[in-house]
Amino acid sequence: MEAKKTTAKPVFGFREQPRQMPARIPLALRQDGDWGELYGRFDHAEAKKQAGRCLDCGNPYCAWKCPLHNYIPQWLELARQGRVQEAASLCHETNPLPEICGRVCPQDRLCEGSCTLNDGFGAVTIGAVEKYIVDAALAEGWRPDLSNVMATGKRVAVIGAGPAGLSCADRLARAGVATTVFDRYEAIGGLLHFGIPSFKLDKTVMRARHEILDGMGVQFRLGVEVGRDVSMDTLLDEFDAVFLGLGSYRYTDGGLPGQDLTNVLPALPFLVQNGRLVSGLHPEGAPIAGWEDHIALPDLKGKRVVVLGGGDTGMDCVRSAVRLGAASVSCVYRRDEANMPGSAREVANAREEGVQFLFNRQPLGLLGTEHVTGVRVADTVLGEPDARGRRNAVVVPGSESVLAADVVIIAFGFQPDPPQWLAAHGVELERDGRIRVGKERSRCGGGCSGATAADTLLPFQSTHPKVFAGGDAVRGADLVVTAAYEGREAAAAIVRALKS
Repeated sequence: MEAKKTTAKPVFGFREQPRQMPARIPLALRQDGDWGELYGRFDHAEAKKQAGRCLDCGNPYCAWKCPLHNYIPQWLELARQGRVQEAASLCHETNPLPEICGRVCPQDRLCEGSCTLNDGFGAVTIGAVEKYIVDAALAEGWRPDLSNVMATGKRVAVIGAGPAGLSCADRLARAGVATTVFDRYEAIGGLLHFGIPSFKLDKTVMRARHEILDGMGVQFRLGVEVGRDVSMDTLLDEFDAVFLGLGSYRYTDGGLPGQDLTNVLPALPFLVQNGRLVSGLHPEGAPIAGWEDHIALPDLKGKRVVVLGGGDTGMDCVRSAVRLGAASVSCVYRRDEANMPGSAREVANAREEGVQFLFNRQPLGLLGTEHVTGVRVADTVLGEPDARGRRNAVVVPGSESVLAADVVIIAFGFQPDPPQWLAAHGVELERDGRIRVGKERSRCGGGCSGATAADTLLPFQSTHPKVFAGGDAVRGADLVVTAAYEGREAAAAIVRALKS
């Protein structure tokens, strides 16, 4: 076979070619209800130019900052040479979900934020090139090569088809372990499918990933809830190990007076129900797994919408409200913009779409008799740091005011909501409801001696020897990329346990 001809990499490519993102959907279309992915895709020529800007640093800060420690300079160079199938294979060596991370990771505070060129020249557009690599390779027919994988005869059940569960299933399949994934929703992805709006992650991407995993031999049992449709006892009897990728679905309750008023919505049911409608997966009125009460979406057209909370979920809510035709959309956050947890890129996109940000405002209560009519807030200043090092928001006396609102969406964050059947099987929890698991050796100096009982466990192994866990149910609500990392590492621990 004739070897591919490659061109020499330009030494000063970052000077010759400025940083560029793919073209975006025009603002007018976004405000008119277009739910397509905001950023388009590089063509081959654009991707090569942007990949060629990489300095190929001797100590690549981008790879170190990435929770998955992706081989970023290496697959950027393969993309520059047009070798997208090889680049896709290299992406998958560290990341089971590269096309998803390329779309939803906050690259501005991870890989791109650590890029050497980020100071002055503009960081390499790592996320957009990652997205291009996998999309282009799949279009060419690339699929994971499992031809040398030998079946082990072992079987593992994965509970939860979110990023942690999918990553774990991918790695188990590559290790020759027969894997069955159980999920209570009707499609794979968890919050990737139902929580993240289509303008950030088109659902055809999730369907493509489903097909890839099917081709790898992973089986899915969707619409099946463990504890209701199948018991944990059955899984422990029929499988050699069980992985828990349960996520964090219980929203943080701010305890605000008036939360029971009509048109006051928790963020997650709002996003899930709207995601179902946009994708056409389920008619309006379908119950939401994990929520006892049906969440009916109010018509936001012409309404004044106020979102409480400044994280990425809050950004998803405000930008969804814009597309649903709200007359005005405001985001209330108790700290300043510099301390806002949401991605700076998402904040910029929301601003461009007309969202008003009200920083240093503390919500005190919701007003109204039957329907919500306003939010009572007070101004804040930043005080002393809390236990996590973030400065507390201190209310300024006498600074109260009222924000008019027809709909209020509460996006204060999410916490693990462990099912009751865990305790019956000896799976211990931390005080805040996170599943207790063994530590990674790198996190305890390579020894972990003399600490706690959990330190004698394998990484991500629970206090039940056959049960492992990872992702938000272990870490608390966090990023997709960290969930993918923990699913990957948990799979390695499971394979190790099955060999012993």
